[in-house]
Amino acid sequence: MKNFKYIISGIVVITMLLLVACSDFLDKQPDDQISEEKTFISYEKVNQLVTDLYLRTKRCNAPMTWLSHFSSAAITDEAEGTNVEGNITNRYNTGDWSPTSMPQPNTDMFWKGIYNTIRRANVILAGIEKYKTPDDPLNPGNLQKRIGEVYFIRGYLHYLLVRMYGEVPYVDYVVNADHSMDFKKESVHAVVEKIVLDANEGAKRLPSNHWGIEFARADKGSCLGLIAIVRWTAAAPLYNGASQYGYKGNREFETEYTYNASRWQSARDAAKALLDLKGDDGKSRYTLYAKYTATDFNDSGGKDCSNSTVYRRLWDMYYDLDAFKNEFVWFVTKDKYEGWFGDVYPPSRGGGSRQQPVQEQVDEYEYIAPNGYGYPVYSDRAVSDGYDDGNPYVSVKRDPRFYRDIIFHGATFRDGSNNPSLVNTAEGANRIGASNATTTGYYLRKYLQEAWNRNGSVSISCPPVWRLPEFIYIYAEAVNETTGPNQEIYNLVNTVRERSFMAPMPPECTTNKELMRDYIKRERRVEFFYENKRTFDSRLYLEPTSQPETEKEEQWLAAGSTNSERSKNYWSQYRKSYPKCQRMINGMRPEEDPNGKIEINGKKYRMERYCVETRVFDTPKHYYWPIMQSELQKDPALVQNPGW
Repeated sequence: MKNFKYIISGIVVITMLLLVACSDFLDKQPDDQISEEKTFISYEKVNQLVTDLYLRTKRCNAPMTWLSHFSSAAITDEAEGTNVEGNITNRYNTGDWSPTSMPQPNTDMFWKGIYNTIRRANVILAGIEKYKTPDDPLNPGNLQKRIGEVYFIRGYLHYLLVRMYGEVPYVDYVVNADHSMDFKKESVHAVVEKIVLDANEGAKRLPSNHWGIEFARADKGSCLGLIAIVRWTAAAPLYNGASQYGYKGNREFETEYTYNASRWQSARDAAKALLDLKGDDGKSRYTLYAKYTATDFNDSGGKDCSNSTVYRRLWDMYYDLDAFKNEFVWFVTKDKYEGWFGDVYPPSRGGGSRQQPVQEQVDEYEYIAPNGYGYPVYSDRAVSDGYDDGNPYVSVKRDPRFYRDIIFHGATFRDGSNNPSLVNTAEGANRIGASNATTTGYYLRKYLQEAWNRNGSVSISCPPVWRLPEFIYIYAEAVNETTGPNQEIYNLVNTVRERSFMAPMPPECTTNKELMRDYIKRERRVEFFYENKRTFDSRLYLEPTSQPETEKEEQWLAAGSTNSERSKNYWSQYRKSYPKCQRMINGMRPEEDPNGKIEINGKKYRMERYCVETRVFDTPKHYYWPIMQSELQKDPALVQNPGW
């Protein structure tokens, strides 16, 4: 990890004060403490500015702390959050956010913070051009790399804005006293084209690989990845046939969001360019992390404390430098430290259980059927294949990623003495509803260094922003949407499943477009659990207003007189996944039962579903974040997002 740390130490040490007067993108020319000319006639100072830009860009989208102290998982049907640190996630879930008050202690990842960082990127590009910054005398060619990185970052930052706000102004020049305050929104498709232009400018200046001291900077693959991501965004239902999915908002450029099949073709081609990229050695630039075998279950302490359920490969892929080099397309580094483990550990390990997985997420992990293929637990065949909802975790073998990601009642997990023990959510410190304990019946396991016992230090460089599977799924989905399923995309998606020791999709996916679509979406949800995707994916697919999900919500509402009764009856009556409308979360609790299949400390249990809480997700309002009123007052030309 030594090389991996070089760029980070540089970022932390270098704190340039050249642009401190700029509080947001509407501010005028900064009052620099060092003259503009002296700054930009020095390669060294420009290099420092670009390095500082990386640090600021990281703060605009730190995946594990996107909501300051929290992941975004707990404002989706991935997780539930506790009420510490300002109760941030629960305020979102109760609808307690507005253009005048956001449940967030900082603004780095919002409109103001992102545009502030964009302005810095524009100042760097303009200064280099104006003062003809000399190249690095020690390593000629480095200046062009720095320019390419800034182009990439500017495009990437605009993508982050689109992800949250939809239609936004594309600011690709320095805002100074000569510019009026009339920044107007552009359609998402117009912004996407400008992002692609910036990404291409970056790609033609950047190498396929960065090693040594430059490792972890943006490279050609990062640029191609950005193009694929924004092409996929433009092809998704929110911007491609939105009205067909129940969207009733009136955005400024609503007429541009009718369905156009060519957008899926563009997404397909962009993803393929990333998948086909070659490295300096002429081999594929990106490969899936595949160290260790199907017999290696050692955790970070070199012991198998999971009863041979959590493969070493699936844990190590978020910590091994080989994964960073070969699978991660764009990532931030050292996102969290040892305190994070204490935040999420169960109380039996002295933890605070700040974010707890929910049943909606658990149900998405498939099981391996007797015929050797993977199926969802809510499939028609699940019960006949042996799935028992009273013993849902081991009655059939679940996707190995489930055992890596989720701690459940009866799971084998290290205790405070570093010995295997069975987690008990019915009694003791980990009991549902106990102090600092889960309210859903689950604890988070993904990313844990399980041998860490709240002493010493450790850094966490996960999750990445984009990994190779992201582009495999985009390509597969785009092919499926354009020409239909085929053997190629079936094999591609199965490579990710095989890497995770998961069974392949059933063969009928090769001829059934709707089935293939369902499997790809479920793969995204499982592979990227807790990686800051679900918040935006559910919006891109307009799930809260799509007909299949709203019909399921109506069935759930009619299934009983109390919410927990509804959740239990809905499952028993319909055997469907819970509605993806973001208006509820569910859990699973153990009930003592002499016929139960789960035995802990001499007691037998069966599991039972229950509703944890209902939530607020108003459409079309909550499809976007609001532009803060303070920003609207500065720029009368800006129009607020629908519903706000």
